[in-house]
Parts: sequence; C-alpha cells; structure tokens
Amino acid sequence: MFRSQLPSVDAGSVPADAVLLDVREDDEWAAGHAEGAVHIPMGEVVARIDEVPDGSPVHVLCRVGGRSAQVTQYLIAQGRHAVNVNGGMLDWEAAGRPVVTGDGSEGFVL
Repeated sequence: MFRSQLPSVDAGSVPADAVLLDVREDDEWAAGHAEGAVHIPMGEVVARIDEVPDGSPVHVLCRVGGRSAQVTQYLIAQGRHAVNVNGGMLDWEAAGRPVVTGDGSEGFVL
C-alpha cells in the first residue's frame, strides 16, 4: 500500500472529538501533544497493539506525518480503522489546535 492510498486528513480537519494516537518519542510527547491523545511510541505499537484505542477511526499523529503513515498502514493491516494526520503535530500546531503538556499547560512541538 502506498502512502497516497492511505486514508488521511489534514490536521485542521480532524474532528474535535476524534480518537488520537500519538506515535512520537517520549521527549517529543513531553514537550507538547494534542489534548486527549493516547501516546504509544512507534517502536512500541506492535507490542502494545491492545492499548491502541478501538474506535472509528483512530487518527494517528507524529511530527510531520511519516511515522504516523507507517503506523496507520500497520493498523489497517491489523483490521483497525485508522487515518493518518497529514503534516502531523507541526500542522496541528499551525492550524491553531491546542498543544498541551502532561500537567495541562501549553506545550510546543519538538
């Protein structure tokens, strides 16, 4: 499957109540993430597949969209309904979507 064939959406078009999966590394997550997102680093998704939220669909985020595209492809192969968020957290932040830290304060994209 080519990335262009993956279900995808622009960061600004992700529904406010969407199920979000952030696959960035721990330091990137700690600096700032989408409020309400579930964090499973890309390298841990296979081992932690049971922690990936069931729901329709799961919107997968990384920094710019490359890692999330790979995870989206994997999740679809596992029978999950997943959508890649184009542009990742950089576009999320640029679209004015909230970026928070673990204590709820304003964060930034690392």
